[in-house]
Amino acid sequence: MKKENIGPFFATLQAANPRPETELEYTSPFELLCSVLLSAQATDVSVNQATRRLYPVANTPQAILALGQEGLEGYIKTIGLYRSKARHLMETCRILVERFGGEVPRTREELESLPGVGRKTANVVLNVAFGEPTLAVDTHIFRVANRTGLAPGKTPLEVELKLMKRVPSAYLLHAHHWLILLGRYVCQARKPQCWQCRVAPWCDYQPKTPAPAR
Repeated sequence: MKKENIGPFFATLQAANPRPETELEYTSPFELLCSVLLSAQATDVSVNQATRRLYPVANTPQAILALGQEGLEGYIKTIGLYRSKARHLMETCRILVERFGGEVPRTREELESLPGVGRKTANVVLNVAFGEPTLAVDTHIFRVANRTGLAPGKTPLEVELKLMKRVPSAYLLHAHHWLILLGRYVCQARKPQCWQCRVAPWCDYQPKTPAPAR
């Protein structure tokens, strides 16, 4: 994607959705961290269904530790890989209590020291909970960045670093969500819906997918 097209690309996404938000439901940084940990290889919808039952009962590290692993598993067993996720979450809660006074840390290094928290999860928490201009490259963003020519790369980290350089600073805070939503609902993996994509005029993908015949 030519540099002069990046501004209009993001201005169009901003005009359509000025304040995009995560589709995960949360009311605190800790709830967000839990939901992101639980969302690996699972849909936001399935995570929200589970946490609507869990958070009214336990939404602090101390409360989740009090549930015990089996108790926690009972609330999240509808989510894929729930046993390993429960182990990670219990250990994360223990570390939060012992090392961070029960609070979610605000640096990437400290977040990545938690079990099950990698760079992507840390970036989500930094961006959504603490308003840091980070980009968490999931499968949607990786696909969109490569397909549109916005930030081609062979690895999520390469794409992330390119995006951080190429996305204008005015759009960095919300770029993460705009690109995820674009990939999830329009620029889909099997068949990009180019005929109804607002940013198609600035996208490098060719040939554009035509509208289905009626």
